[in-house]
Amino acid sequence: MVATFEGRIDAWRFAHVERALPERETPASAAVWKGPPADAWETSLDEVQYQAGVQRIRAVIREGGVYQVNLCRTLSAPLVAGREGPDAVALSQRLTRGNPARYASRIVVPESAHHPGVWIVSASPELYLGINGATVESSPIKGTAAPGVDMLDKDHAENVMITDLIRNDLSRVAMPGTVRVPELLAHHPHPGLTHLQSTVAVTLAPEFEWTSDMWPAILEGTFPPGSVSGAPKAAALDVIRAQEPTPRGPYCGGIGWIDADSHTAELAVGIRTFWWTPERGGRLHFGTGAGITWGSDPAGEWAETELKATRLIALASADRLSA
Repeated sequence: MVATFEGRIDAWRFAHVERALPERETPASAAVWKGPPADAWETSLDEVQYQAGVQRIRAVIREGGVYQVNLCRTLSAPLVAGREGPDAVALSQRLTRGNPARYASRIVVPESAHHPGVWIVSASPELYLGINGATVESSPIKGTAAPGVDMLDKDHAENVMITDLIRNDLSRVAMPGTVRVPELLAHHPHPGLTHLQSTVAVTLAPEFEWTSDMWPAILEGTFPPGSVSGAPKAAALDVIRAQEPTPRGPYCGGIGWIDADSHTAELAVGIRTFWWTPERGGRLHFGTGAGITWGSDPAGEWAETELKATRLIALASADRLSA
């Protein structure tokens, strides 16, 4: 399943599914990724525009319109490929070596007469929805710092704010009294940065427990993910539409799988995600952003978007970091 941030949901049912541990990659088996030049990437918001956006959001916060808004920008570069897109296996192997992630994924569905297809390679570290029987979990990430650098008070406050938003979202489908927070403000190291992560878990109310009403109720109550929208969510989405010049697409949406037979599912928040589109001869895209609060420093928020993007863009580029 792939859900764009704007709300389009595409899902594909497979008649045959194989489950296996990933094969160990050897130098002979590693595919060669041919990415765009490192200097070919363009951004939908440059540094001046992004910092101006931060200031405008702070003005909305000062007036009481919102508490927090996630402001994002999209990087893109030309990458010519055939009808099925560039070699997704090669890019996913490169990301696995250079930037392993808990919810990494690769979804490639060729274009057909009935569907435009999809090409996504993700190194997401963030769980949007995990379902195991009647238990639903979500693990929002808010707060990012370079390794060894302390989180700011703003990071802790923002994480608590979004965790409470997720708690409210999931409570709509929860059995009363079952909402719990087994993890709060935990530090999780990732390649090149550290995140603050919390986890909210609930038990589904009986009327939703794997019935036909379950997915509409969960998605309508929680989408788009709170960690990449803001609080209050509806007002934050209005601000995002006003400040961001391009749609986010699968970036900040939901990416993952559903197994109806075992009553399990795992959907990641579509961050640290590359997607390819055939427009203009073929383009590779990547999104990056930061959560804006009243305590945000515009230069610091721009630097956070750079921190989140630098390693992955380098891995996906021709002049890339060593993997």
